[in-house]
Amino acid sequence: MRWALAALLITACGTPVPETDAGAEPDDAGTTSDAGTTTTDAGTTTDAGTTTDAGTTSDAGTDAGTTTSDGGTTTILYPVGQTHSPLTPEVVAHLRAIAAMDSTRAPNVLSKVGDSNTVSTGYLNCFAGNFVDLDGRTTLDAGLAHFRTGMVQGSSAFSRTSLSATIGWSAQSAVAGTPSPLQQEIDAANPRYATVMFGTNDVGFANPDLYGRSMVPLIDTLSMQGVVPIITAVPPRDDSSTANAWVPRYNLVARAIAQSRRIPFVDLHRELQPVPAHGLSGDGVHLSTYIPSAGTRGCFFTSAGLDFGQNVRNLATLEALNRAWLAVESNTPSDTTAPRFAGSGLPSDEIVIPSLPFVDARDTRTQGAAVIPNYPGCAATQNESGREVLYRFEVTQPINLRAFVISLGSSDIDLHLLTAADGASCLQRNDKLITRSLSAGTYWLSLDTYESTAGQLPGEYLLVVMAE
Repeated sequence: MRWALAALLITACGTPVPETDAGAEPDDAGTTSDAGTTTTDAGTTTDAGTTTDAGTTSDAGTDAGTTTSDGGTTTILYPVGQTHSPLTPEVVAHLRAIAAMDSTRAPNVLSKVGDSNTVSTGYLNCFAGNFVDLDGRTTLDAGLAHFRTGMVQGSSAFSRTSLSATIGWSAQSAVAGTPSPLQQEIDAANPRYATVMFGTNDVGFANPDLYGRSMVPLIDTLSMQGVVPIITAVPPRDDSSTANAWVPRYNLVARAIAQSRRIPFVDLHRELQPVPAHGLSGDGVHLSTYIPSAGTRGCFFTSAGLDFGQNVRNLATLEALNRAWLAVESNTPSDTTAPRFAGSGLPSDEIVIPSLPFVDARDTRTQGAAVIPNYPGCAATQNESGREVLYRFEVTQPINLRAFVISLGSSDIDLHLLTAADGASCLQRNDKLITRSLSAGTYWLSLDTYESTAGQLPGEYLLVVMAE
């Protein structure tokens, strides 16, 4: 396992479509909530122009694949269509390796990392109080009891004010500055676990590259210091069709990061699809909380309670914490197997994309091969002499393809759509994004390392391929 830490931010571009804070919900934990939850965050982009580069590369935990008995290579896949990503023995071993990075972390303490949906008193605070109804989910009793004992400076870890969750934040906010808010939270809380949910504000920038290049160092910062991150997909943005169109793209970036780092991923977006109003309050942005006549009940997981977004998120988070706790502390996998996809990315062993959407992460410093130096089929003059990683996929009916790459650290990985595994068959290329209508057939993607006048720029990348 390779571990290296990046602290990289790039300048945001585009016009944000920010969330607006709906105000704090009533707190049923009996504790004081964040003072900032009654303010508004419309137009908050205070850190959008921050540029920081520690000069390091970002390859912490990239899954290089497992060699099979016949010499092939397969990689674990976090499948679409289930709430929790697989926690197989392989993933459990990785989570335990993260925990081993710092054995002094408090095993019953979690930190919250996110924006106003995380700041909200509806998120987790109720676990610190008396109003909890698991509705028969007895398998969660031990995990809840364990984390209820977690205290930070005299306050419950469930209900304390996090230093890394603020209204209006996007992912780069948490890792900006020295020390960053994330680092301040780690130092103050000494957590073993952290829940991370960013994207609701980030989608306003329409810049998944910025999001990925901020989220990766955020997750790697936690992992490198012995904190097990749990990434949660963001809810829909029902206030804006433009912003909402970006949500699935950002959630796939988050999935790619979780998959490549072999850490838990919670598909909250999926869980909220059947919930009335997608579990959102009247503003179409903030998660709603169940408030019967007896008062706010964000931790009631009855059928009535699970018609509200924060209740759904609280249950999914408790499940994820319980699974991660059992994995780290008891070496107990929740899953025996997980889907995998085949291929190493070499010309004779392309990575086979089993279905769309698909995500992956690779590193051209150590993976792929330098076989295709240029792409004359696209009349391209760029020097792509570095290593490329090849993917192959089948299209059985016409689709509108969206494929994009996020180059991490100092790498520069370009994207090429091909009809064969050679440069002459190039249909389209771009340094970040390809959108194209495709008819039925077999296609290849080449993720190739650009060579500038200063030399080749290899490194890690995230890849998202989807049909829209």
